[in-house]
Amino acid sequence: MKIIKNRSGIKNVTFRGNVEIIEPVNIYGCDIGENCFIGPFVEIQQNVTIGKNTRIQSHSFLCEMTSVGEDCFIGHGVMFINDVFKEGKLAGGDKSKWKPTKIGNKVLIGSNSTILPVNICDNVVIGAGSVVTKNIYEPGIYYGNPVIKK
Repeated sequence: MKIIKNRSGIKNVTFRGNVEIIEPVNIYGCDIGENCFIGPFVEIQQNVTIGKNTRIQSHSFLCEMTSVGEDCFIGHGVMFINDVFKEGKLAGGDKSKWKPTKIGNKVLIGSNSTILPVNICDNVVIGAGSVVTKNIYEPGIYYGNPVIKK
């Protein structure tokens, strides 16, 4: 029997200044802007960027190829997805099949939302428990599964 142990923690992260992190977390290979807050039980993978003054609440997951703008709020348990199982199976390590997510500035994402690979413009509110499956080009309040504009 082979057992592989990898320890969570904070590894190879660029901090832009004044970042508050509540451990335990698993944050690696990413870029965190100044005056950010990262709650406990958050995972931020490599090649993720977080803009300044952004808060990420507990139990959230930001996968590779995610970019979050400035002055954003990511609620508890928000999940970002980069593999949409396009061929009916996991892309696995084939990153050419993964898709990026770009979140604009002043975006608020409610707890337990799921964000598929999309672009969300500035000044958007996503209601708690929503599933975002398409790009959002117009500021406003969106909610539901899939999201609709209020």
